[in-house]
Amino acid sequence: MTTNLGRVLTCSYKELCKVAYLNGQHKLGRKLSYSRGNCAVTTHYTVKPRESDPRWEGIEMERYADEADVVIVGGGPAGMSAAIRLKQLANEAGNEEFRVCVIEKSATVGGHILSGACLEPRALNELIPDWKEQGAPLNTPVTEDKFALLTQSGRIPIPILPGFPMHNHGNYIVRMGHFVQWLGEQAENLGVEIYPGFAASEVLYNEDGSVAGVATNDVGVAKDGSPKDSFERGMEFRAKCTIFSEGCRGHLAKGIMKKFDLNKGNQEQIFGIGIKELWQIEPGKHHPGRIEHTVGWPITDMKTYAGSFLYHLAEDNLVAVGYVIGLDYTNPYLHPFKTFQQFKTHPSVAPTFEGGTRIGYGARALNEGGVQSIPKLTFPGGCLVGCSPGFMNVPKIKGTHNAMKSAMLAAEAVWDKIQAGDSQTEGVEPSAYEESLKSSWVYDELHQVRNIKPAFHKFGLYGGLMYTGLFYIVGRGKEPWTFKHEGTDNQSLKPAAECKEIEYPKPDGKLTFDLLSSVALTGTNHEGDQPAHLTLLNDTVPEAVNYEKFNGPEGRFCPAGVYEYQPNDSGEMNLIINAQNCIHCKTCDIKDYSQNINWVCPEGGGGPAYDGM
Repeated sequence: MTTNLGRVLTCSYKELCKVAYLNGQHKLGRKLSYSRGNCAVTTHYTVKPRESDPRWEGIEMERYADEADVVIVGGGPAGMSAAIRLKQLANEAGNEEFRVCVIEKSATVGGHILSGACLEPRALNELIPDWKEQGAPLNTPVTEDKFALLTQSGRIPIPILPGFPMHNHGNYIVRMGHFVQWLGEQAENLGVEIYPGFAASEVLYNEDGSVAGVATNDVGVAKDGSPKDSFERGMEFRAKCTIFSEGCRGHLAKGIMKKFDLNKGNQEQIFGIGIKELWQIEPGKHHPGRIEHTVGWPITDMKTYAGSFLYHLAEDNLVAVGYVIGLDYTNPYLHPFKTFQQFKTHPSVAPTFEGGTRIGYGARALNEGGVQSIPKLTFPGGCLVGCSPGFMNVPKIKGTHNAMKSAMLAAEAVWDKIQAGDSQTEGVEPSAYEESLKSSWVYDELHQVRNIKPAFHKFGLYGGLMYTGLFYIVGRGKEPWTFKHEGTDNQSLKPAAECKEIEYPKPDGKLTFDLLSSVALTGTNHEGDQPAHLTLLNDTVPEAVNYEKFNGPEGRFCPAGVYEYQPNDSGEMNLIINAQNCIHCKTCDIKDYSQNINWVCPEGGGGPAYDGM
């Protein structure tokens, strides 16, 4: 049965966002989840199939379906850029009926977006040349760059010259969620259909094996996996071509890569975790346009890639501060959140925040594999864009401009292939996208910096800084070799018995904070009576492997207090999953030693409610 959702839902995405927001307000004041007192048991249908569950007998499972020319999964910078470019091409060709649908799991456009963020406007200049006249929220041009090496009590300035990765003049400090909202408005003005609160949970396939689109997740499923009286089947969004733009470690892209073997011949992606706070500081300490980065303390392991950022926005005395740690760290006792809190206590950092107020918190995984880890980008029926495949420039700590450009190139290839009408499969594969990306400034930029991240891991902090100076700043990446990464992040952990526990200072509630009070600032909300979306492929692995061998690292690497170990009545440790706390950072899906945790989408609209993070 087919309905045209574009005709049924005639209100704008801003109106949809407002309704979703108002409906969720009464829930945002809830208490964050603590332990339930019982061990984690996976009930999600991706692990426990409904076909063998008698409770699902006789339940109507037919889905309504909608058909578009192109469906885009994920409404971040890349997804919106792809949508805008597609409609530009269609409208220029006089084909205003060409349907482009963006499916976004957040209740509001931009609500799940978290980034530093310092935006390099190169791709934006190409996509929307008159962005200033159109009111793009790029209100803080960079005026000052600072870079330093921190010791426990000292600070050693490192000069930044033109050509250095940290040279940001010409860039803009932005609140990325607001920028994405603006992109959404531009897309809608062109005729793009945007559906926030729709969580794509399943890839659909044609009979010939090509991708046919996606289906949104079911609602009204109880925590024990049974159908509630309110159960409703998800909806199908079918398309000639589907663009996956889910962001870093997208769960559908993860499955697509496996099904089509897209990582064959490359190195598996490696990641970092970025943790961020938004502060309102005293006016006398505020310097709009200033950017500061540091490396060194409090990380004492010289081979753990880590560093801070501090951006002064030209808005209400706001400062964005954050810390990024490579997830290839080896000590299971390392606690990224507490490391970030400790960083703020440094004598050269703390004065900035004294007398200030913390108003925002969040975290997100980010791609750090570079050009060595880019998968094959196309497959029958679709392609990967943005941070799904991973185009972040690690030494710059920037990826938005590359993500946007990749999406624009993909959109052009998709348009051309659909217009050619010569696809050999039912779902269109935009094969030209792969070559155009490799011929673009995105690939050139990533190739130049390909050895910097592995150089830090190979040679340590000081060796990495020297390598960057010699081979990037001087040689611009022209060295005739390419370093390999040393394996995936989950493989890097050493057994707890081989590592030293790390002591962290207790939070004072003024400069440093505990985890749950931090998560409360994210506005995170999930329907409580639904199966946990943090699924375990084997419910016994956490206790038998993670706790026994690594002393439960998921309780430390998660920046939202989702995982904790508690003793049962027999004194045995059990993993508790507080799924309602999840801020969708994807760190657990990446760092879990045995890859037993598989993150899937919760009900649409669930998750954080970031405001310009």
